[in-house]
Amino acid sequence: MSNNLITGKKGEDIAADYLTKNGYTLLERNWRKHHWEVDIIASKDQFLHFIEVKTRYSLRFGFPEESITKDKMKNLKNAAENYQYQHPKWKYIQFDVIAITLVNETAKEILMIDDVYF
Repeated sequence: MSNNLITGKKGEDIAADYLTKNGYTLLERNWRKHHWEVDIIASKDQFLHFIEVKTRYSLRFGFPEESITKDKMKNLKNAAENYQYQHPKWKYIQFDVIAITLVNETAKEILMIDDVYF
């Protein structure tokens, strides 16, 4: 497994724990359809949350959330539309980002950006 995949998995584990501790119910992790993927799909207060997780060990190349491209958000939107079609009970959806900065394998900072518009 590559270092990027290992870092991504660690970040997703931290994000899942963070969400659970903050009252979210995890529904899916690494949900895939065609070439689209959603890191975490969770629910809270009648909202279905599509969550992109970005993790970095260093700010050398910028903050984790700065690495999310327009194409990535377009793919996230397409995946969300497909998921919602398969699960029509969800009327309200929201896109969120969790940015994690690690130091010595520990989360130094967890930043959740709620209700991202693109």
